[in-house]
Amino acid sequence: MLLIHPPVAKLGEPPAGITALAGCLQPHGIDCTLLDANLEALLFLIGRQADARQDTRSDRALRHRDANLAAVRTPELYRHPGRYHKAVHELNYALQLAAHSHLGVSISLTNYQDEHHNPLAGNDLLNTAETFQNSLFFPWFCSRLPPLLDAVKPLYIGISLCYLSQALPTFALLGFLKDRYPEARLILGGGLITSWMSNPRWHNPFAGLVDHCIAGPGEEPLLRLFSAQKTKTHQPPVYTGLPLSSYLAPGPILPYAASRGCYWNRCSFCPETAEQSRYQQTPPAIVLDHLHSLCRQLQPVLIHFLDNAISPLLLQTLAEQPPGVSWYGFTRIHEQLADPDFCRQLRASGCVLLKLGLESGSQEVLDTMHKGIRLELISRVLAALQAAGIATYVYLLFGTPAESLAEARQTMEFTLRHHAAITFLNLAIFNMPITSDEAHRLPGTIFSESNLSLYKDFVHPRNWDRRAVRIFLDREFRRQPQIAAILRRDPPFFSSNHAAFFTENYP
Repeated sequence: MLLIHPPVAKLGEPPAGITALAGCLQPHGIDCTLLDANLEALLFLIGRQADARQDTRSDRALRHRDANLAAVRTPELYRHPGRYHKAVHELNYALQLAAHSHLGVSISLTNYQDEHHNPLAGNDLLNTAETFQNSLFFPWFCSRLPPLLDAVKPLYIGISLCYLSQALPTFALLGFLKDRYPEARLILGGGLITSWMSNPRWHNPFAGLVDHCIAGPGEEPLLRLFSAQKTKTHQPPVYTGLPLSSYLAPGPILPYAASRGCYWNRCSFCPETAEQSRYQQTPPAIVLDHLHSLCRQLQPVLIHFLDNAISPLLLQTLAEQPPGVSWYGFTRIHEQLADPDFCRQLRASGCVLLKLGLESGSQEVLDTMHKGIRLELISRVLAALQAAGIATYVYLLFGTPAESLAEARQTMEFTLRHHAAITFLNLAIFNMPITSDEAHRLPGTIFSESNLSLYKDFVHPRNWDRRAVRIFLDREFRRQPQIAAILRRDPPFFSSNHAAFFTENYP
C-alpha cells in the first residue's frame, strides 16, 4: 500500500496521519510505502527556475533560496528572529514565483487557492481531477510518481486529506493516478473527509473517482480491505522512508498522538463535539515506551504531542518520567497546572511550551461555551507556568453567539492584565459548524452554497457579526502595545509549529 500526504500543509515535521496508519498496518503484515508529497512537491517548486518577472525581490528570493533552506534547518537561525523572518518570507516568495504562470493560482508555505475552482464544491474538485495536466504540481507528478509506482506496484493508494488547503492539489493527484494507474484502488481519508462525511447531508460526489472514502480513524477500515483483523493495539507510528532531514526545522520533530478525540468533549461548537468523536487514550506507560524507542531511532530535537488535550494523567507521567527530549502540546486549563511545584516539575521534564484554549476573557462566554474553566483558575495557571519558565501559546476566539463588543473588550482587558505570562497569541473569528446543535437554533445561511460547505453564516443574536469583530480586532485589540508585542513574536507561516524554538528555555 502507498500512503500519501498531499500538498499544501506546513513543512516543519513529518505527517502524523500516514505514519500512524503505517504503524498499525505493518505489524499486521501489510507492506506500506510512505510519500510526503507535500514536502517533496513544495521543495520541488521552491527549487524550480522561475519564469517570473525580473525584479529585485524575485532575484533576491531565488538567489538566497538554497542558503535560506539550509539556515531554516539549523538551530542558529532561531536565535535571531529578524533573520528567521527574512529567510522564511524569502522562501515563501520563491514558492509563490513558481505559480506565476498559473493564472488565478496562489500558493504559500501554508495555503493553496485557485480562483477558478472552489475546494468546497464537489464539481470543481472533480473538474480539477479531470484537468490534472493543468495543475501547478503536474511536473512533480510526472517526475516523481511513475518511478515510485513502477517500483512499489501498490494495490491500494491512500491519501490523507486533512486541510482545505490540500483539497485541490489532492484531486489533481487523484486525477493523475486514475489516468496513469487505473488498476490501483484509490482511498481517501483524513480530517477534512471526516468532516464532510459527518454532515447528515453527505452524499458522496466522488464515487466515480475514489474507490473508498473513510471517515474517522482509518486503521480498521484499511485492515478490512486486506481481510485482516486488528490483533495488535497501541502501535507506534512508523517514519521509515521519510526524508527526516529535509523538513524545515532545526532538526527532526517527532509528532506523536497519545490519544484521539478529547477527554472533555463538551465545548460548544467544537468539531470533536459536533462529529461525536470517541475519546481513545494510549496508556501512559505505553506512550513512554513508544517515545523512548522513537527518540533512539529518530534523534528528535523536539516532541510535538498532537492530542486535542494532553490528559492530566499523561502530564503527571511525563513529569515523573521525562522522555529525555524537549516537548510541547495542547492541554486544557485545569487545577493541576495551577500548582507551581507541578509546573516546575513539568519544566524539568522537558516541557518548553503549552498551548492553551482560553477562548474568552468573559466568564459568561466561557460558561455558555461549556468550557468548564473559571477566569480565576486561568490566572493562576498562567502565573504558575510563567514562574516555571514554560511558554504559553494562548488561543482566543471572537464572535461566538454569547459574545458582544462588551465581552470582547473583557477578553482584551484580561489579555492585557496577563500579557507578561502570554508568550504567543492565536486570534480566530468564530465559524459556526453546520453540524452543531446551535446551527439549527440560529437563523442564517451556509457560508457557501457549495455541497461540501462546513460552516453556516448566522444572524448574530447580539449584532456582533464578523465585520464588527474584524474592526474591533484591527482598531482596538491589535493596537494595544503589549498585545502587539506578543503578536509580533509569532513565527510567520509556521506559527505554533516553530514557536517552541523561540522560547527562552529551549532546548
